[in-house]
Amino acid sequence: MAMETFVTETLTRPIRRISEPKEETPSPILRIRNLNVRAGNHHILKNINLDIPKNKITILLGPSGCGKTTLLKSMNKLTDLYRELKVSGNIFIENEDILNTSKNIPLLRQKMGLLSQKPYPLPVSIYKNIAYGIKLKGVSDKKLIGYNVEKKLREVGLWDEVKDRLNSPADNLSIGQQQRLCLARGLAVKPSIILADEPTSALDPVSSKIIENLFRELKKKYTIILVTHVLRQAKRLADHVVFMNYGQIIEEGAPKILFNNPETSQMKEYIIEGN
Repeated sequence: MAMETFVTETLTRPIRRISEPKEETPSPILRIRNLNVRAGNHHILKNINLDIPKNKITILLGPSGCGKTTLLKSMNKLTDLYRELKVSGNIFIENEDILNTSKNIPLLRQKMGLLSQKPYPLPVSIYKNIAYGIKLKGVSDKKLIGYNVEKKLREVGLWDEVKDRLNSPADNLSIGQQQRLCLARGLAVKPSIILADEPTSALDPVSSKIIENLFRELKKKYTIILVTHVLRQAKRLADHVVFMNYGQIIEEGAPKILFNNPETSQMKEYIIEGN
């Protein structure tokens, strides 16, 4: 697509924000206002304004390099780890602006479990991976820790597969099992939101399907924000879609409407290429 067309489009057409008719709009759990991220002269995210609905799966969709992962990292202040990044704006969770607060950042991050592209289990046993997250919440009673380890492993469908080898190294698990273990570890700190950055990109189709099914079940208790560039996955999972390109939100709304009747040529081309 020609850059001239993109510039004309974005300057003359407002971002479409639309919901399916006759549906009650869920109240947002996270609100982003005027978020900008820069690295030197490179403007990575440009004036992002976004409401994330509670107990829904919000998909951040778009081509590689469009800013999806940077937006996700901004939500739990992982952008702080990169000195070259300059972040401005507001991100509210439970009415607290996490970008402008003096509160303990690790405690704020516990509100958002993070699932990366590649699983990174701790170099300890399966049991200790989950116990680590539980202890972060101040639990010290061994029986209570054991109860919660089993509970979280059941929550991700892993208990029956590992219950007889809880003391085995976590890296002995298959990569799909490791990803579920990392998800269980994240849930152990009792987050409100699960941030998932292309969590199935390194997995086989069977493991990917298990993760997707887990997300459908987990959204009953958690809000899920999922980065993907796979259109088919977005269609399977999305309750709410945010399509990005060039560091901007291009279209946003209900998946049935956006996928069947995209307004911008950018999203139309993306859908054609993805089908």
